[in-house]
Formats: sequence, C-alpha cells, structure tokens
Amino acid sequence: MTFFLQMLVTGIVVGSIYGLVALGFVLIYRASGALNLANGEFVIIGPYICLVLMTAYKIPFILSLVITLIFSAILGLVVERLVIRPIQNAPVVSVIMATIGLSSLLGGAVHMLWGHQTRTFPQVFPSTPINFSGLIITPVYLWSFIVVIVLLLLFSLFFKFSKMGIAMRAVADDRQAALSMGISVKFVYAATWAIASVVAAVGGVLLGNINGLSPTMAAIGLTVLPVVILGGLDSVLGAIVGGFIIGILQNMAGGYLDPLIGGGLKEVAPFIVVLLILMLKPYGLFGSRGIERV
Repeated sequence: MTFFLQMLVTGIVVGSIYGLVALGFVLIYRASGALNLANGEFVIIGPYICLVLMTAYKIPFILSLVITLIFSAILGLVVERLVIRPIQNAPVVSVIMATIGLSSLLGGAVHMLWGHQTRTFPQVFPSTPINFSGLIITPVYLWSFIVVIVLLLLFSLFFKFSKMGIAMRAVADDRQAALSMGISVKFVYAATWAIASVVAAVGGVLLGNINGLSPTMAAIGLTVLPVVILGGLDSVLGAIVGGFIIGILQNMAGGYLDPLIGGGLKEVAPFIVVLLILMLKPYGLFGSRGIERV
C-alpha cells in the first residue's frame, strides 16, 4: 500500500505539471485552431535561462524566475509576430508545419548554446524528505504541486473574470463576432502566445528542479500531447484533468508493469490510454463536439 501511495503521489505531482504545460497547447489551439508542436522547446528554453542566471550570474532563484518569465513572454510575442502572424490566414496545416520548423530551430539552438549533458539546478527547495505516516514526500514534489495548483487557479480566474481572459474566450468562440465587438484579434493572439510561453517555462523550471535539465526534456511536448487529446483540444479543464490522469497512469505503469516486461511501457502507456478512450469519446473527455452541416 505504501508503494502504491508513493506512485500515486508522484503521479499526481507530475500530472499537475503535465496539465500546466498542456494548458499552453490548449490556449494556442483555441486561438488559432492549430497545435503548437514546438511547445516542448518552449518548455526547455525557460529553465536554461533560469539556470544560467542562477549559476553564471549568481542571481537568486525568485529573481531569476521572474526574469525567465519576462524573457519567455517576449519569446512568445516574437514567435507570434515573426512566424505565426504572417500565415495566420493560411490553412491550419501551414501553421502546424511552421511550428514543426520552429521546433527544429529552437531545439538546435538549445543544443548549440548549452550542449547535450544533463545539468542540475542549485538546491532551491529543502532536501529533507517529509514523512506522512510512512509516506515519504520530497519537498520539491510538494512545492511543485502547490505552485502548479495555485497557477491553475489563477489562470482559471483570469480566463473567467478578467477583460483579457474574456476577450480570449470570445476570440476562441467566434473570431468574426469578436472583431465586430471591437476586440483586437491580433493583440489577443499575441497575448495567447506570450501566456503559453510563460506557462511552458514554469512547467520546465519545475521539471528541471525535479529531474535535472537536458535537451531531451523537450520530449515532454510529445508526452503532453496525449494529455491534450484526452482532455479535449479546446478545454482548459480537460487539460488539467487529462494531466492528472496521464501522470498517474504513466507512473503506475512505470512502477508496476515496467519491472515485469523489462521497461518501456511507461512511455507508451499514455498513447494506449488515449486510443482506448477516443474510441468512446472522439472529442476527448471535455472537448467541444464539432457539428458540420452540409
């Protein structure tokens, strides 16, 4: 039972980070109808900036994180302005192909600037494990979970009550109607990419503190894709719930099934689960059902 609870807690923490990163996918999809397949690279660039600020310039973690988030927001704005905006009226497949090219460009830049080896963050969180009735929890997991939950709540309130959040929802629901109401769609698109980049950077910093930082961490972009599909491509709630489901199932598969078959199932399990669920709910758990009249 202790092992089960350990796997469950770890899965919940990792799943919460998956949900946060998946939120960036959902925001871009709701704004443009296309998937940002460079999201994995957005996840790793922020942590590298934060790590360099902490190690090379001896800047405290909180200040380094703030600078990282500002840099990530600017990166999102630059990508939207130079890469996405010129083709925003092109077919969706063109936008997707542009993000694939962007993924290769950013991934190559990361390898060129910071190399291939795994790097570790300086100790930010306490190292003494917390014992809850025999259940051992590392402080970095606990704090990561708290940070993610707080951010998800703040984003939920932002989308529901703020003017920008309402404008983003309006553009996602009906772009032409939003234009007729005086909403600047270009500004909303730019803000969406900036927020998605910031969200990815936060998730990357948390994962970097947990597992270390290397260019291979960009693979989280592929790992989070089942989360987005499972929850529903256009659902913020689906991204959160899907993150928890995939995180728990992935961790359980790694803890219980990988030792039996020699490993590898942990990486494949999310895709198997998504295929099975999509047979029953093609639009995901919370996705909007598309109806087209002909």
